[in-house]
Amino acid sequence: MNDSSRERQADALVGQLQRQGAGRLTIFLGAAPGVGKTYTMLTRVRELRRAGTDAVVGIVETHGRSETAALLDGLEILPRRRIEYTPAGGSPHALEELDLDALLARAPALAVIDELAHRNVPGSRHERRWQDVIELLDAGIDVYTTINIQHLESLNDVVHRITGVRVGETVPDAVFDRLRDIVLVDLPPRELIERLHQGKVYVPEQAAHALQAFFSPGNLTALRELAMQTAADRVDSDLREAQAARGLPGVPVRRGVMVAIDGRGSSEYLVRVARRLAERRDAPWTVVTVQAGEATDDSRQRELDRAFALARRLGGDALVLHGNNIVDALLDQASRSGASAIVLGRTRERPLARMFNRTLTQQLIQRGAHYELTIVSTPEARARARHAWRGNHWRGAGWRGAGSLLSRGDTVLALAAAAGATALAWIAERWIELDDLSLIFIVAVVLVAARTRMTAAVIAAVSCFFAYNFFFIEPRFTLMIGARQGAITVVLFLVAALVAGRLASKLRMQVLALRAANAHAIALQTLGRQLSTAGDVGQVLQAGRDALRRALDADAVLQAGEHALHTHALDEKDRAAADWAMRHRQSSGRYTDTLSGSAWWFLPLVLGDRETGVVGLRMPDNVGRLGDEQRRLAEAMTEDIAQALMRARLVADLEDARVGNETERLRSALLSSVSHDLRSPLASIIGAASTLDHYGTAMDEADRRSLLETIRIEGERLDRYIQNLLDMTRLGHGGLTLNRDWIGVDELIGSAVTRLQRYEPQARFEVSIAPDLAPIWVHPALVEQALFNVLENAAKFSPAGVAVVVDARVVEGALRIDVRDRGPGIPEDERRRIFDMFYSVERGDRGRQGTGLGLAITQGMIGAHGGSVEALPGADGRGTTIRITLPRVEP
Repeated sequence: MNDSSRERQADALVGQLQRQGAGRLTIFLGAAPGVGKTYTMLTRVRELRRAGTDAVVGIVETHGRSETAALLDGLEILPRRRIEYTPAGGSPHALEELDLDALLARAPALAVIDELAHRNVPGSRHERRWQDVIELLDAGIDVYTTINIQHLESLNDVVHRITGVRVGETVPDAVFDRLRDIVLVDLPPRELIERLHQGKVYVPEQAAHALQAFFSPGNLTALRELAMQTAADRVDSDLREAQAARGLPGVPVRRGVMVAIDGRGSSEYLVRVARRLAERRDAPWTVVTVQAGEATDDSRQRELDRAFALARRLGGDALVLHGNNIVDALLDQASRSGASAIVLGRTRERPLARMFNRTLTQQLIQRGAHYELTIVSTPEARARARHAWRGNHWRGAGWRGAGSLLSRGDTVLALAAAAGATALAWIAERWIELDDLSLIFIVAVVLVAARTRMTAAVIAAVSCFFAYNFFFIEPRFTLMIGARQGAITVVLFLVAALVAGRLASKLRMQVLALRAANAHAIALQTLGRQLSTAGDVGQVLQAGRDALRRALDADAVLQAGEHALHTHALDEKDRAAADWAMRHRQSSGRYTDTLSGSAWWFLPLVLGDRETGVVGLRMPDNVGRLGDEQRRLAEAMTEDIAQALMRARLVADLEDARVGNETERLRSALLSSVSHDLRSPLASIIGAASTLDHYGTAMDEADRRSLLETIRIEGERLDRYIQNLLDMTRLGHGGLTLNRDWIGVDELIGSAVTRLQRYEPQARFEVSIAPDLAPIWVHPALVEQALFNVLENAAKFSPAGVAVVVDARVVEGALRIDVRDRGPGIPEDERRRIFDMFYSVERGDRGRQGTGLGLAITQGMIGAHGGSVEALPGADGRGTTIRITLPRVEP
């Protein structure tokens, strides 16, 4: 067991010891209200009760759902605690809350606590219910509870970006660390929306509002994905912790195959062997290589690139691992990926390493007891074995291999560093009288190792060794060493230089690897942030192109269906490569084996079972070979862009469906209004006219005038309905233009009151206008119509003989007109909705005789002037106040 495995085991054991003696927490997690969390939890509690578990219901909210309430029958329910609560400016009243002390005194084996994110009534012991649950767990009581995914603290910002709703009641993620089990209660969005329509989640008025806001199909789909991801992460975490506590690697769920290659010949052969092995086992497979601190020469990198490309074509994954120890890196990756078989070629075995059981194969056999090791004898290895007795393998091969790792520039730098160190040592000895000159040469070796490859560091160490011996060890200017102490010094210097060079070179390679990994992560994070704010397909493509340009320093073209972003014209060869990539869902063009004559590298955007887009990348002309890190980054970013496009398409489709449903609802409401509110005055007019036509000569003058008055009143009523419909049409289609003029407030109010009293002679008004109120700059006819609608609404529902109060004054630099009636009033939860079109209730503008357009038109007309309309309660709790606010301009 290596150090990292011991640390993981120690942390897991400490965590388990800390939880011993404490209660166990089970959370029923859902994506949104109404998916059935409480129902599922109570069903499980009833099963446990039948099995003999001492379970007590601490608090459960049924929200009026009869099927949930039925599950409480037969369960022990703890009486709730009543707490006196006095809101600011209100009267005290009693509220019911969880009786935590009684539940602790009862000390059941299992406590059922609904709605983990609930905020307790002021005066309770804890501010939040999750704090009550923590106290129960610390007391050794198991807890069953429910929570929606939007209440998790770490996801608060994510939920806000998805839904536009900032959730105020959240639960810290640390509570999830107390989990024993998590139960995901899932319901497809279509079924949840159907439950909303059926009134099984909210009352009908609340359900309609929820469907337009939080419970839209796009929001529910995104929240469902978050809930599934959270549950999956928790399951993986529990499995890893349990295995780590036992000192075991992760348990492979599927028997995966992992093949290790090194780029020193036969890499593609090993890939094909692993593919055949995985195919026979019907298992996933991965190709890996380990960079253990030394640089990779061009020929070896090209072989690795070819092997990785072959693996991807054959359906496998390809990864580059970083680590100082190859065996640790391979075993850790096998544990993380769930591989059960490791395939590798027969390695070059040094006799000394084989003698001490330190070869790669021997170490894997000793430490990989839980894995199946397959050692493949490659064609090159068999050829070496046949000719080994001739010595062909050893003759000059080592130096040729070392030379291939070294460039001319690295050699010059190593020799220059040795020469510079010699000159600096001579100056230090002559002018500073420094005794230990070896430190200067060691620093030179470290500097070379930090800037170049390991081979250059070895050359620098050997050069510094000979320079130090020749110029500064007695007898000087010879390679002889005069004393035994001098010989030991020189040998130790060489060892120290080689070790320091090795360590510095490894550190440099690790820094480069971490820098590349950090750049990879930052690029993906930046892309994810930009894609999360993209609202449609065009914005997704634009964000993806910008991110690809920045991360890869390449030109990019993207196409998804009819949407395309092109900055360069593609020739026929490029278009053929792009079309091939879309049709076959595989990369093509440059850096591939398909249509490689194209200057662009095309990657497919898989947008579903049938639809495919494409991403085209054009690297600078001087980039002859694409590194594996760049390839993996481009593929990862392309996959993220494809996922974002699919979400954007889904949201657009759902929005189209929602708009279509809303249009149909408005059409039905309009037809209903026309069929009732417009036909009623027409029927009165026709009836009065028919009576005059048939019996007019037999009627006296008073009856005829009464019928004529009925015709006139009903005609004016019909005219008002039609005018409201026309005004609403103009407001909805932007056809409303403002012809402003100066007009006095008293004139506006007086005109509207006089006009209304012609239709409603019994209506009474008390008008109060502040003295010296200056004229306002408005469209007089529109504002008068808005006032008329409000006054008509107030007069219609005021008690007989009670005046409607109209108060006009300047408040905080704006004109405020309050129209107060003494009618039945409007409940607080409906005051905003009365401004919606066709919203019909038995109060306000939505009475039986109204079309439901008056206040909606008023809001549109006043809003066109930059003002606002709001509904407020009456001064003493009776009636309703409609407040119109208009900005003032000094004449």
